[in-house]
Amino acid sequence: MKRLRTLGLVQGRGALPKSLREACYDERLVGGLSISLRASADEVMGPLTHAMGGPATKLKVLDVRTGTPMVIEVQWGELKEKWEVESVEALITNLGDLFRDEDDVKPLVVLGEWEDMLQVWALRWDVLEVLLSTQLLDEARNVATLRARFDEDEDEEAED
Repeated sequence: MKRLRTLGLVQGRGALPKSLREACYDERLVGGLSISLRASADEVMGPLTHAMGGPATKLKVLDVRTGTPMVIEVQWGELKEKWEVESVEALITNLGDLFRDEDDVKPLVVLGEWEDMLQVWALRWDVLEVLLSTQLLDEARNVATLRARFDEDEDEEAED
């Protein structure tokens, strides 16, 4: 947790909670979001894309069809897609896939649940790379997907 303070990822005073989920819930993580487990994907699209920043803020929701799964039609530039999402986590996966190659869009780390809320952390790619080299994010639900981007970068460098 001291490393987080050194990287400027923690706000507020006093001792830090022992878990990232709790720190996020306590609004101690810079870029942290607590999302109600009852929130639907369309309700959290705006806060998530705002936290991601950059080109993600230009994503438009064209249509939403409720049901299971929910269907969200989105547009980003010339791209139009319909996403079937069953949860906020599924939405986060779709957003991550869409903006995967956008360096100015912060990826979302799903830290898990705490106090009936999903804890999500928006981090810059360079900071995420540093944290992935530690064990701090090992319990994140989407850590394998986040690591994959860096593995692909290493594979491309090896080919060159």
